[in-house]
Amino acid sequence: MDAEPQKLTQATHDRLVAELVELTTKGRIDIANAIEAARALGDLKENGDYHAAKDAQGKMEARVRQLQAMLKHAVIVDADEDHDGTVKEGTIVTIRYEGDDEDDTQDFFFGSIEERPGDISVVSPSAPLGAALAGHRSGDTVGYEAPGGTLKVQIVAVRT
Repeated sequence: MDAEPQKLTQATHDRLVAELVELTTKGRIDIANAIEAARALGDLKENGDYHAAKDAQGKMEARVRQLQAMLKHAVIVDADEDHDGTVKEGTIVTIRYEGDDEDDTQDFFFGSIEERPGDISVVSPSAPLGAALAGHRSGDTVGYEAPGGTLKVQIVAVRT
């Protein structure tokens, strides 16, 4: 089964390519040096430095595979596309769950975690909430299926 295309802005694509190059060149050399230095300390069974370096190597290689897969299926999108007020990739949507107070809202970046600005929570377009929000506007109320049943949210605002 083919992977779903990953929509990225040109700036994010360039940043991820640079990260991949860094990890597959300098990163691999640094990890290899750390493993070699830890091996020189002796007994590998009780060598915390060795195990830490091997763990770091595994995490780095997992990130390399993740970046390779993401970039292989990347589609470059225009970040300056006119905002028409609908929830679509690259927008920030403010929602309020049915029954919550007027000022009890949550902001989500709608799109890829790689694109998110700052520490804002992300909702994927393929997630149940994301699929329900897609294409709707401020003032709309949408429902989606959650493990506990159907939830309804009102879209308070949509911005870029």
